[in-house]
Amino acid sequence: MKIKLKDIAEVIRSKNAGPYELTFDIIFKDWEIFEKACEKKIINEKVIADLYHIPVEDVIDIIEFKPAKAIKATIVRPMASGRLGETDVYGAQQHAPLVDLEVDL
Repeated sequence: MKIKLKDIAEVIRSKNAGPYELTFDIIFKDWEIFEKACEKKIINEKVIADLYHIPVEDVIDIIEFKPAKAIKATIVRPMASGRLGETDVYGAQQHAPLVDLEVDL
């Protein structure tokens, strides 16, 4: 069954993880959905790389953080925070592609 990430997540957000990395947090609405998401690896290196048009090697890590019912993904920032031409200094608007991501649960 395909479902949009925004329909199963309580929170989808992004932020800087230093000037050269971005991190994405997906906090799920309930334990059952979180466990299914982890089991099926709906958030993985290839999904993040495809979504952000980056090489898989630029996906630094994906962590399942059970105490918060969350999955966290960190990538190399395409442009350093604050660099001339960069448009989101805090990285707070970079989660948008995740919102409408369709996943198979």
